[in-house]
Amino acid sequence: MQAEYIISGQVLSFEHSPFDANTPEDAARLHEAVAIGDGKILAVGTKAGLQADHPGTEVVDHGDHLILAGFVDAHVHFPQTAIIASWGKRLIDWLNSYTFPEEMRFADRAYADDIANRYLDLTRANGTTTMCSYGTIHPESVDAFFSAAKARGQRVIAGKTCMDRNAPDGLRDTPQSAHDDSAALIARWHGVERLSYAITPRFSPTSTPEQLEAMGALWADHPDCLMQTHLSEQTDEIAWVKTLFPDARDYLDTYESFGLLGARGVYGHAIHLEPRERDRLREVDAALVHCPTSNTFIGSGLFDMAGLMADGHRVGLATDTGGGSSFSMLRTMAAAYEVGQLRGTPLHAAQLLWLATQGSARALRLDDCIGNITVGHEADLVVLDLASTPAISQRSARAEDIWEAVFATIMMGDDRAIAEVWINGKRD
Repeated sequence: MQAEYIISGQVLSFEHSPFDANTPEDAARLHEAVAIGDGKILAVGTKAGLQADHPGTEVVDHGDHLILAGFVDAHVHFPQTAIIASWGKRLIDWLNSYTFPEEMRFADRAYADDIANRYLDLTRANGTTTMCSYGTIHPESVDAFFSAAKARGQRVIAGKTCMDRNAPDGLRDTPQSAHDDSAALIARWHGVERLSYAITPRFSPTSTPEQLEAMGALWADHPDCLMQTHLSEQTDEIAWVKTLFPDARDYLDTYESFGLLGARGVYGHAIHLEPRERDRLREVDAALVHCPTSNTFIGSGLFDMAGLMADGHRVGLATDTGGGSSFSMLRTMAAAYEVGQLRGTPLHAAQLLWLATQGSARALRLDDCIGNITVGHEADLVVLDLASTPAISQRSARAEDIWEAVFATIMMGDDRAIAEVWINGKRD
């Protein structure tokens, strides 16, 4: 196939996980250029070699900018876009004070459309090309999000949030309506172009056992869907779960006993896990998602990235907008580094970039099509300017290798570092 574009710069790809390498940088390779066409990556190699193979193809030259797979955000709440950075509450008060009142507004499809487009504009400006999002209880919220993403050609995952207790009037469904609404959304959207559905019980405190059972039955009927929820985010949340499910062995058991534990399960936060929970999550190869800006902003705790990766867990990275305090995966990587420092296990730049791309794609079971620059993958790319501000420029000028240079952008960068974004082979 003739390429439509050859994009040149410092093209970063991963051959395997930097968590498994003797030294993290051994997992990565730098190339001079990538050729794309029909929304796919056709080849990587030298600029001259690709030009020879694809004569007459337009060359987009990015000099010494870093080109990598578009960022993948594995856990977000797009309906919380407008309330990001709301002051001073811990999880349960935060939900009651900010989240639930805002989510009530998504019964209005026009409002849902506006926020969906606003969210996708903000995340694209920050280099994020794929995300896995919660909706609200309203099917209209999912319709709005999928419609906006489809119009942009984005690969996204989303689902209607299901909750039938411990939420305000007007923001609760029922076991039956949650099942039926979700099933209808799966039929309407799952597998359409680049869209996928995630069955979405918010978390066990807001679902009765009857609703969790209905969600488990729905997942059994649609095993190719992801199932996303929250797990062990805060200690007071865990104590609450124990009062609501007195017979459960632990928090994870409130999902496991209703058929909501499996390989395509995606569990946000997972900070305060018991040994049994860690063992079972690893046994079924479920995904855990680290949300570092959220965990520090809401005061939840410090995720054990090093320990979980060493034990063989599947782990992704996420902003958790709007509990998280930024739409930027660069800021999220910086926060993950800081959390690692507090635990005595700082992450290498290669590990951070892998988590924000291939790691999150693996968590979402999409690593066969996104999250890396490799032949056959979809052409979702982000181009990073490694000298986007005077502060970053003066630091990167002293860098002795690419990792030292990109680390300055990870720690100090923002949307000004995003030189260009390509989604499905089309640039912004």
